[in-house]
Amino acid sequence: MPTLRDLRKKIKAVQSTQKITRAMKMVAAAKLRRVQDRMLNFRPYAISMDSVLSDLARVTEREIHPILAVRPRKTVEVVVMTSDRGLCGAFNTNILRAASNYIESLKREGFELSLSVIGRKARDYFRRRNIPSRKIWVGLSGRITYANAQEIANDLIENYINETTDEVVLIYNEFKTLLTQKLSIVRLLPIGELEAEEAPAEKVSVTVDFLYEPSAEMLFERLLPKHIEIQIYRALLESSAAEEAARMNAMENASKNCEDLIARITLITNKLRQAGITKDLMDIVGGVEALKVK
Repeated sequence: MPTLRDLRKKIKAVQSTQKITRAMKMVAAAKLRRVQDRMLNFRPYAISMDSVLSDLARVTEREIHPILAVRPRKTVEVVVMTSDRGLCGAFNTNILRAASNYIESLKREGFELSLSVIGRKARDYFRRRNIPSRKIWVGLSGRITYANAQEIANDLIENYINETTDEVVLIYNEFKTLLTQKLSIVRLLPIGELEAEEAPAEKVSVTVDFLYEPSAEMLFERLLPKHIEIQIYRALLESSAAEEAARMNAMENASKNCEDLIARITLITNKLRQAGITKDLMDIVGGVEALKVK
């Protein structure tokens, strides 16, 4: 049976934890506002860029640029994007579970796997399971720049052009609302190739001829690497916004749990204190009665 001193110490400890979770919630909310503004401003541009270049790639000769090359699908590069830090609810758990299932499905289908990870949580997760990572990027959480996206894009493009990989798939959490994130599995390379079951009829039958100024070769030489950089940068911003939203919600729930725990411990403390007072009163009454008898 805990003593009143033990219960009061526990209340103080929970109150200290509650102060920390409230502070972390405020910090996450401030970071979320900054990254959310960047993400929402950049999202329309990235979506338009993807739509335009995907449409162009479908009606252009694939030999015009190495990035447009389509080869038999043998080696698949899977890029898994998580956070560097925890305390963000199920943010990392959901993405890692989905990535593991996707990797297992590739292995069952007989494809060779090449894994790259972004974030310490993904690095540690696959390292514990003895799954080697070809490339690891850490330390990006909270410090995302376009140069980070360029570095990642250059590495993926180089491996694709050198035919080390035949397909590049990016797995990350897309920011939807403050309470929800959408798990996204996006194929970065090859560009503009839709599988039969997911390709709408109007996309498959496109025969429009585009006029290029300057030449198509020059346009694709400049735009295709930029397109990969932009899509990776968008994914980094989306993942960062989703991470801060998840952390803010997790800290809010933790603060509420601390409040509930404090209320329960306080109730137990009051009951124990009342029982002690009642016992002392009974002892006093008993002593008075004993004196009266004498």
